[in-house]
Amino acid sequence: MPDTIFKKIINKEIPANIAYEDDLCIAFHDVQPKAPVHVLLIPKQEIENVAALTENDRDVAGHLLVKVHEVAELLDLENGYRIVANCGADGGQSVDHLHFHILGGRALGWPPG
Repeated sequence: MPDTIFKKIINKEIPANIAYEDDLCIAFHDVQPKAPVHVLLIPKQEIENVAALTENDRDVAGHLLVKVHEVAELLDLENGYRIVANCGADGGQSVDHLHFHILGGRALGWPPG
């Protein structure tokens, strides 16, 4: 299976506007933002989506959820933010690599889609 665009960003083969990075994950600004602040947080480990998570992924999954708030703080989203994880084709997932959208910078409506 060829590398996804996210894997190429992790490998620094494609440039991205990086908001945060550590040994387990990377966060970068979405090139087609849906809010004033729209960052994608992804694990460096290749996991297809939330449905593909297993007990073996517990540490990386927990790490990602903790980092969501830290990234939101770095982005000055003190008034709140939304986290979205699309899963599968019907869920709107367009890249087969687990990712969390962190959206904010304005009041977000409901329902989202």
